[in-house]
Amino acid sequence: MSKDYEVIVIGGGPAGYVAAIRCAQLGMKTACIEKWIDPQDKPALGGTCLNVGCIPSKALLESSEIYHRAQHDFAAHGLKIDKVSMDIGQMQKRRREVVGALTGGIQGLFKANGIDWLQGTGCIEDTGKVSLKEHGKSRKKNLTCEKIIIASGSVPVNIEVAPFDGDRIVDSSGALEFDSVPERLGVIGAGYIGVELGSVWSRLGSEVVLLEALDSFMPIADEQIAREALKQFRKQGLDIRLQSRVVSAKVKGKKVEVKYNAENEEHTETFDRLIVAVGRRPYTESLFSGNARIELDEKGFVSVNEKFRTSLPDVYAVGDVVGNPMLAHKGMEEGIAVAEILAGQKPQVDHATIPSVVYTAPEIAWVGKTEQQLKKEGREYRSGSIPFAANGRAKALGQQDGLVKILADSKTDEILGAHMIGPYVSELVQEIVVAMSYRASSEDIARIIHGHPTLSETVHEAALAVDGRPIHFAPPRKRK
Repeated sequence: MSKDYEVIVIGGGPAGYVAAIRCAQLGMKTACIEKWIDPQDKPALGGTCLNVGCIPSKALLESSEIYHRAQHDFAAHGLKIDKVSMDIGQMQKRRREVVGALTGGIQGLFKANGIDWLQGTGCIEDTGKVSLKEHGKSRKKNLTCEKIIIASGSVPVNIEVAPFDGDRIVDSSGALEFDSVPERLGVIGAGYIGVELGSVWSRLGSEVVLLEALDSFMPIADEQIAREALKQFRKQGLDIRLQSRVVSAKVKGKKVEVKYNAENEEHTETFDRLIVAVGRRPYTESLFSGNARIELDEKGFVSVNEKFRTSLPDVYAVGDVVGNPMLAHKGMEEGIAVAEILAGQKPQVDHATIPSVVYTAPEIAWVGKTEQQLKKEGREYRSGSIPFAANGRAKALGQQDGLVKILADSKTDEILGAHMIGPYVSELVQEIVVAMSYRASSEDIARIIHGHPTLSETVHEAALAVDGRPIHFAPPRKRK
């Protein structure tokens, strides 16, 4: 008896839609189940990333940054504007247009590749069996297939002390939908989601307070970069309070009263809105039933082996649902890999060279090991760092804050990591990703000609600095 499909992908976010496209490219009859409904009650592909994550947040970051520069930087360029104002409605309209163009683009790619987009909720009943609950229909449709790929993604963590109400207390998705600038905005969590969203509304005029329970800022980043970032964000007006654990958040009229503990004392703050940005968790609700006994780890992630196989035969999983880092580009690469595995190929996903980026101003980016990790491992290394203040293009842009640092093995000179904060480092870090993928040395980068004047010269100079020979920066002389 023939199957309905060779592959059914559950989830149409970055991991899922990319897996579906690659499966179709490799000749497999493919369907992708996605339940997302946009604010206009229309089905949409793209998952969290395109609809309420990566893309819309970057659209708002760009709009708010332009507004901020118009207020503070344009005069230096000779641009005289009497009064700058922000039309929040137009800003949000642009965000929706950006999202719509990209989600519609995926729909077009599905059509071009012959992929069936099944709009509804998918549930794994057993090996090779998936039930589909279509939007607006009460009865389930039973589908059969040879392979199943789980790409159900993740959702924001909800904490008991600050339950979402969808209006005054919101998650990261709700924070994208504000129709006015809160006079005072509270953010629980000072990770990358918290600081990005806090930056948007701070630039637009909100007084932003970030409450972080940990005693260090961005502990997953390199300590030197994290210190510089904290300094820059506080300089911009973000009120970042470390070791501040929220114990309650209650809506009182049109305000939110937040109580938190810091320095063994309880404090109270009142905000117009409160964003809860304390992380994300894997989404597996209603994903399994019947004989589908799929193993999850202690944190709720779907357990997979090195070939993305789950504990249920012929069922695979990729993306956020299988664990950290919860990054769209990591999920995309895993989606490609699992499709190629199903086709009998032997792809490789190098998890050691996955870049991380925080899209604030200045941007933060890194790949590979941090200095604190190398010290903990007892690995000998050399470090070279260069400030953007020594870069001509950065000076011309008026964005000289930050630095680039490269870490290399002290014996082999192989690049072990790179850490950056500054203008467009989201783009600059890719050079190091390529280099590390080929196990290049810092000397390899030092001998590559970089265009002048470009920001990439800072990467070049940092590579030279690993060997103590930067050209356009004079490090402090050591006292004899």
